[in-house]
Amino acid sequence: MPKVVVGMTISLDGFVNDRNGSVARLYPDLAALRKTEFLQEAIANTGAAIMGRRTYDMANGDFTGYEFQVPIFVITHHPPKAAAKGENSKLSFEFVGDLNDAVKKATRAAGSKWVTVVGGASTTQQCLLAGLADELHIGIVPVLFGEGLRLFENLGADPLRLETIDVLKSPNRTDIRYRVVG
Repeated sequence: MPKVVVGMTISLDGFVNDRNGSVARLYPDLAALRKTEFLQEAIANTGAAIMGRRTYDMANGDFTGYEFQVPIFVITHHPPKAAAKGENSKLSFEFVGDLNDAVKKATRAAGSKWVTVVGGASTTQQCLLAGLADELHIGIVPVLFGEGLRLFENLGADPLRLETIDVLKSPNRTDIRYRVVG
């Protein structure tokens, strides 16, 4: 059975975007990010992905050259009218109404590979709260936002226990992989 991997890139103070909703300072060099061991491992091991509608909308309907060339299940009650640009025999989109349905469909599609939750903060929080995440992968960029959308909010009163699997350092970020243990 594939494992469900959730995670995101965050600022050092835990935000997934700044006060204006921008993620630009978290991704100053996408070409360099694509070459990191962390992302290369995720691309090689991902068999299906899940994303929230806001994350889908950030691409403005154009997934040409998107790193995850797998079936992607987008959680939304309002699918877009136009097909995404960049779809091909490997990259496809299915719009589903809730997280549990998305995880079931993505798990079937992934085969023995990972189901990677690629965003956003709410989708990641819901996976953690529902006990659906097997691993948490966090990229930390050395920038302080002070305000914005926090990743680790709305997680309830019960502490979530994590076990460190791996830490990968590169010049512009530190990537940490955790196993969710309870």
